[in-house]
Amino acid sequence: MRIYFEVIGCKLNQAEVEDLARQALAAGHQMVQDPSQADWAIVNTCTVTHVAARKSRQAIRHLHRLNPALRIAVIGCFAEISPSEAARLEGVALVLPNARKESVLQEIASQSGEALPLGRTCGIGAPLPGGHTRALVKVQDGCDNACTYCIVSTARGPSRSRPPEEVLSEVQARLQEGYREVVLTGVNLGAYGRDMGTSPTGWSLARLVRALLDLPGDWRLRLSSIEPWDATPELVALWPHPKLCRHLHVPLQSGSDAILQRMGRGYRASDYLDLIRAVRARVPEIGLSTDVIVGFPGEGEAEFAETLAFVEQCAFSRLHVFRYSPRPGTPAAQMEGAVPPAIAQARSLKLAALGRALAERFHRQYLGREVKVLFETATKRSDTLIWDGLTDNYIRVEVACPRPLANEMHTVRIEAADASGLRGTLL
Repeated sequence: MRIYFEVIGCKLNQAEVEDLARQALAAGHQMVQDPSQADWAIVNTCTVTHVAARKSRQAIRHLHRLNPALRIAVIGCFAEISPSEAARLEGVALVLPNARKESVLQEIASQSGEALPLGRTCGIGAPLPGGHTRALVKVQDGCDNACTYCIVSTARGPSRSRPPEEVLSEVQARLQEGYREVVLTGVNLGAYGRDMGTSPTGWSLARLVRALLDLPGDWRLRLSSIEPWDATPELVALWPHPKLCRHLHVPLQSGSDAILQRMGRGYRASDYLDLIRAVRARVPEIGLSTDVIVGFPGEGEAEFAETLAFVEQCAFSRLHVFRYSPRPGTPAAQMEGAVPPAIAQARSLKLAALGRALAERFHRQYLGREVKVLFETATKRSDTLIWDGLTDNYIRVEVACPRPLANEMHTVRIEAADASGLRGTLL
């Protein structure tokens, strides 16, 4: 059977699809890059915002237009929150909630009249065809937080951690396949281990990371995203281990204490600032990226000005700006003080412009310096092959090189910098 995979949303969704792709290949299916050549498409969807839900619907409709004979399996958070809507879309033959997501290949095999051996597999002996040079490993799912704007805890359920021995085995398999970087993902990554108990011998994200860093080889480990309250002293103390990427994505959401309280975030802006100062004191050139929501109910000009000033004070290396999206069933959807869309859009543009300026400032410190880059993909520009990759502190770097560099680490001398990243010469 020929299967096409598509992902909308977060790195966790991508990690889940990569796991399903490995299972499909191990069971004898063929993974195709062109949906017009596929018998089935598996779409892992998102509904964290109304925009994400719309993108999920658009992706499904687009696949049907490309291949009207294609049977589409819809999984993920859009399938969980809006199953009837997903089922009504043309081409959709299967809709599974998150609790049954891992059985999608078995369901497809059953509908197709096949009886191939299906089950979890740690490795397939080589990186996924057409995949990334960074391996995404899911270690946790679900969320116990109560952010007033978020539907994810409803879509994903309570926090659940994968057994540490299972995680270690999967990471070892990815390294044996040849990956040079592993990214740990989860809905609430920093909550890893809490559902396993709180004894002194229990597991935490810090303990899991320590165990992974002991694995041999020339590779590096990256954390995808952790909440401010999960950046514990024990975790921060692991830097600057040479294998641990100098990058943290710590969602801020607002720089206004009043808005943070309405969001149910459980910290003040000053607490957040103390955290990033402590992190930078230990790892001066760490890349610190964040998420910020604008237009949350009750956000006036004064609250937005506080956020703008706070973001500049924090000097983030990368900024992801989202306009507030009311999700039915969340407390925030019932709050008064809705911000008009035009005002939210203007604030979004202003904050995004500041984010670009901060990114360029962070990047320009590397002019004339040498950085180590793990290269990923190439594009052709005017008959020149341009390779791009990432530094460990999450800066995208481009070099011109006629030979393949995918999944290789090389030193680059930096000659140019802007908000998008760095450009230089391969040494």
